Amino acid sequence: MKKLFLIFMLLCVTSACSTVVGTTTETLKVEGLCGMCKARIENTAKEIDGVTGAEWDGTTKMLTLEFDLAKTKLETISKAIAKAGHDTEKDRADDNVYNSFPDCCKYRI
Repeated sequence: MKKLFLIFMLLCVTSACSTVVGTTTETLKVEGLCGMCKARIENTAKEIDGVTGAEWDGTTKMLTLEFDLAKTKLETISKAIAKAGHDTEKDRADDNVYNSFPDCCKYRI
């Protein structure tokens, strides 16, 4: 009986670990300038199903993401951020969306 309990516990721990395995942390370069950009970039990423964390660094222009690989992928996140008006290293934002930003958010020269 004790062996059965130990086997059951081992299976539970293995199952819990396999859930964590699907989560990854990746970075993506995203253009922006100010606090409004930061909020827009992070909020857009966090609205995507599977994204559990998003932190944009305005100095390095790098967005650090935590997400579930079973629910989304980096390309999907990049496209959503570009759709919100911010160029990424993978996708360019639509000019009309970008041009609607306040001047403090316009990073293109």
